[in-house]
Amino acid sequence: MLSSLDISSSALVAQRTRLNAISSNIANMSTVRDENGDLKPYQSRFVVFQADQNIQAPGEAVGVKVSKVEIEEVEPNYRWDPDHPLAIKSGQRKGYVAYPKVDMNAEFVDALEAVRAYEANVGVMEITKNLGQQTLRILV
Repeated sequence: MLSSLDISSSALVAQRTRLNAISSNIANMSTVRDENGDLKPYQSRFVVFQADQNIQAPGEAVGVKVSKVEIEEVEPNYRWDPDHPLAIKSGQRKGYVAYPKVDMNAEFVDALEAVRAYEANVGVMEITKNLGQQTLRILV
């Protein structure tokens, strides 16, 4: 029974990491400079999950862990705004400002999916806890 709690808790941690990446993407939708102050639009982050063989339960059930958080390497969105102080000064994109390519709708759908998965795992933990309590009542 404790292994099922371990599996659900590993999923909670993984989904929390996923929600952190999503919230970072939404928060940086208009960030056009990197940490060093250079003109480089923010690149979206996404989480990659992997089965965690260290957390096992009967019936071949295993836990989940975050394999890595990757950065999506895509071309930024260019918007024409020659009066903007961060507009590109020369070259083919002169007068354009480079913005991150973050799709708000996709991020909200991903967030909703992560929250639902989180809620489902909390539900599994509640059921497991109730089964344990019922077992103790029978034994006592």
